[in-house]
Amino acid sequence: QVQLVESGGGLVQPGGSLRLSCAASGINFSRYTMAWFRQAPGKQRELVADISSSGSTNYIDSVKGRFTISRDNGKKTVYLQMNSLKPEDTAVYCCNAGWSVNYWGQGTQVTVSS
Repeated sequence: QVQLVESGGGLVQPGGSLRLSCAASGINFSRYTMAWFRQAPGKQRELVADISSSGSTNYIDSVKGRFTISRDNGKKTVYLQMNSLKPEDTAVYCCNAGWSVNYWGQGTQVTVSS
């Protein structure tokens, strides 16, 4: 049974930082591309960043230079370090494994507000 469990969300002031974690089980983690998506109220879900099994990364333009995705295959965990947060980063952040429609976490809320 595949499980993805996110943590690390919360309320932060503009300009602040958060580090999200997504712990995976039930998959051969090191072989999977892992991705972070987010969905803000009233908006469609969007891909934020992804990291391949070899460690190659991609980011959407709005987070380049502020967010960093990384992975620890030994811990079966993918991270999203978010710096210089802006109110428009407010969303529920979810991780995905292997671009599968079935492999999603439950999400963690990130709220950026003063």
